[in-house]
Amino acid sequence: MRQILQSLKTGTAELADVPCPVVRSGEVLIRTSHTLVSSGTERMLVDFGRASWIDKALQQPEKVRMVLEKIRTDGLIPTIEAVLSKLDQPLPVGYCNAGVVLEVGKDVAGIAPGDRVVSNGKHAEVAVVPMNLCARIPEAVSDEQAAFTVIGAIALQGIRLAQPTLGEAVVVTGLGLVGLMTVQLLRAQGCRVLGIDTDPRRLELARQFGAGTVQPDGALAAAATFSRGRGVDAVVITAATKSSEPVHQAAVMCRKRGRIVLVGVTGLELSRADFYEKELTFQVSCSYGPGRYDPNYEDRGQDYPIGFVRWTEQRNLEAVLDQMEAGGLDATPLISHRLPIEEANRAYDLIGGAEPSLGILLKYPTQQEKPSTVLRAQTVHLAGATPALSPNKATIAFIGAGGYATAVLIPAFKKTGAQLKVVVSTQGVTGWHAGRKFGFAATTTDTESVFADPSINAVVISTRHDSHAALACQALAAGKHVFVEKPAALTLEELTELETAWRKATAAAVRPPVVMVGFNRRFAPQVKKMKALLAGVKDPKVLVMMVNAGQIASSHWTQDRSVGGGRIVGETCHFIDLMRFLTGSPINGFSATSVGRVPGLAATDDIASITLRFEDGSMGTIHYLANGHKSFPKERLEVFAGGRILQLNNFRKLAGFGWPGFGEMNLWRQDKGQSECAAAFVRAVEQGGAAPFPFEELVEVSRVSIEAAEALR
Repeated sequence: MRQILQSLKTGTAELADVPCPVVRSGEVLIRTSHTLVSSGTERMLVDFGRASWIDKALQQPEKVRMVLEKIRTDGLIPTIEAVLSKLDQPLPVGYCNAGVVLEVGKDVAGIAPGDRVVSNGKHAEVAVVPMNLCARIPEAVSDEQAAFTVIGAIALQGIRLAQPTLGEAVVVTGLGLVGLMTVQLLRAQGCRVLGIDTDPRRLELARQFGAGTVQPDGALAAAATFSRGRGVDAVVITAATKSSEPVHQAAVMCRKRGRIVLVGVTGLELSRADFYEKELTFQVSCSYGPGRYDPNYEDRGQDYPIGFVRWTEQRNLEAVLDQMEAGGLDATPLISHRLPIEEANRAYDLIGGAEPSLGILLKYPTQQEKPSTVLRAQTVHLAGATPALSPNKATIAFIGAGGYATAVLIPAFKKTGAQLKVVVSTQGVTGWHAGRKFGFAATTTDTESVFADPSINAVVISTRHDSHAALACQALAAGKHVFVEKPAALTLEELTELETAWRKATAAAVRPPVVMVGFNRRFAPQVKKMKALLAGVKDPKVLVMMVNAGQIASSHWTQDRSVGGGRIVGETCHFIDLMRFLTGSPINGFSATSVGRVPGLAATDDIASITLRFEDGSMGTIHYLANGHKSFPKERLEVFAGGRILQLNNFRKLAGFGWPGFGEMNLWRQDKGQSECAAAFVRAVEQGGAAPFPFEELVEVSRVSIEAAEALR
């Protein structure tokens, strides 16, 4: 299927041939009929992409500060690589989609295959959308009209916050798509409306919808007359400008205790006097209603009770469609261009250029023009004819192509010379990008095809944590070698299942499968040096690890215990493994303590200390701290042994104190061992040797990580 992807590096749009996405529980798969190009949001993305590096930096000063901090802690080259990797990721665009349901996932209610629906789906021939972001289209509403529903819901949410009543005088500042739909919805609620804009064509459209109109330079006088000298009851600002003037103007034209709602984007240099004397209310509207940016509502399908939240995102979509059906909202006059999807580039030239435009509709092929069976192809070949594969080489499939995989893991495996055959992603886009960038033969959204392919002898799993153990078990059952990005499992039950799968695969195979977790720090050059130095010390060792982890929002998937497992399972396993490697001794006990509740922090089990005890008498303490500052280096390890000390700072500087013949080992760039970790796995696969570290050790570290996380909770 084809999908529009935009480059943040250049601002250019590309119509890419990507695999059809997979529908999961709570999701709806839609064959697109029409999408609407957002002249506001999408134009901002185009402008950002086309901007110079300096202009990009000026637009995002907070990101610049983060980059400077990363340079100080990690070095210049890794920081440049991270920034370029981020900008290199193609951005799926669009959020105004109308089409027909092809398939629904488990637990979807009220929507069935064959239904016409609107959604916030992307500009793609097939879109997959959570069920709470879909609404059925009434029979009397055309797909063209329905494509404007999300824009209408943005307008409606702003109106709901303004709380207009019948007969009130309301000003709408900015008569783009959102503004003109705001005008119509206010008129449908019995309000008198005054529209402000500089564009004569848009002013004319507002008059057609029953509003009075004025240009900004005459707005204050017009508003005074319009409100019969009392001041307007409310102002809804739908303009996009860097100036704070629209907010000031709104405050001046309002009556005492008037309401101002910002739906668009403006400067926010507010005057206290403007608001103080009139006791004005100012509020910023968030997209298209309650539920927006709430992962429980949007991703997990948990609706809000109607008795407590009457108007959610989905119910606002339904209300807009009802108004279209009743004739209170007409989007047809807002259409300035109708273009086939093949002319997507022209659409972006229009919104980024000087030619007048308003509502730009993209039309997609019909069932007769392109059957759904063609659109739903889950595999796309990227390198033409698949090159001949050597049976003596590692032939690898990557499952998962997120940020870490594309920035670190896939480049590390590519360096090994392994044969990269296929990359899998559920949405299609990230896999397509990774496949094209790193030279995979194909990309797919069909995970099962990887296990069924006899030419693939190794699978790298870099998905979200909740799928790691299950996918590893499937790969072992299919006779594949397995590299799974940490953690190996989220629960002891999952870990037991992985052990069982490994034993079965080992018993059934002539050659035991190589199973490895991405504990890359033990492969870092400075850690190897530490291991070599410590080999001559027979006394028990004391290790102290400080991890300046930084705070992660509670809404982030890694903080969800059922998906990410929490940060102790998801990341602290690295440091438990590092201590296990350096001591060379099994862990025979641990204790774990976290701080008390901290105001403003979502979790406190990621502000903790874990002390490990080893069979040889050594001990190690990990201070995992989410309450520090990013300008401080992330990781520091100190080892006290036999009257000597080793200190490793952020995998860049290693210093020895009291070591004969060793003083320091400094690197010009940070190296946490990812490349050597991948190379060790590939060597084991190709040369037939043992895994780079014993499976039993992998299980030991994973079990302690899980048990420590449970103890902290």
